[in-house]
Amino acid sequence: MSGRIVIAGGHGKIALLLERLLADRGNAVTGLIRNPEHTADVQGAGADAVVLDLESATVDDVADRLHGADAVVFAAGAGPGSGAARKDTVDRAAAVLLADAAIAAGVVRYVMVSAMGADRRADDETSDPVFAAYLRAKAEADDYVVSRDALRSTIVRPGLLTDDAGTGLVRIAEQTGRGSIPRADVAAVLVAVLDSPGTAGRTFELIGGVTPVRDAVAALSD
Repeated sequence: MSGRIVIAGGHGKIALLLERLLADRGNAVTGLIRNPEHTADVQGAGADAVVLDLESATVDDVADRLHGADAVVFAAGAGPGSGAARKDTVDRAAAVLLADAAIAAGVVRYVMVSAMGADRRADDETSDPVFAAYLRAKAEADDYVVSRDALRSTIVRPGLLTDDAGTGLVRIAEQTGRGSIPRADVAAVLVAVLDSPGTAGRTFELIGGVTPVRDAVAALSD
């Protein structure tokens, strides 16, 4: 996909990798960030940084930043150490806000970085109440985005994230089983998804595997 791509959660580890991949090939990239101190990091990855707190912004506030974009990627998260309340306000409500703003701005392509287990009962996946709240927030956000007929959405559910070097080899399926994946490979998959209109309407899990990224993503459109 050519054109401008806006990434919510622009200072996240996956987001910074994605920004660099997109910028290096010529995309105009904007990273939405909450903390102005993160501006230099986002700019260093080749993206424009826009300070906008998705926990307090309105639909119009966000839509103003999305006009003219060709796609949005939701890569925000409350992060480690946050409680159940912020799992709801960031992992669910901010994703919903971005969906509504994208529609208001006429941006139809929406790619969601979700989480493995978001399609199952959170209480069956973990005994940790905060992690259960996180999975419920992700599930509700995914359901909302998919329900919006005005969006061409893809939901990507990675397994356990690592900071290992990317391998370029992945496994993609509706259910892959548990596994891990380097954040660098998740970013590469997001680029391939943005380049593949046929992935719209698909929800899939993602772990390390033996199939090259482009081949694995292309198979989703078969």
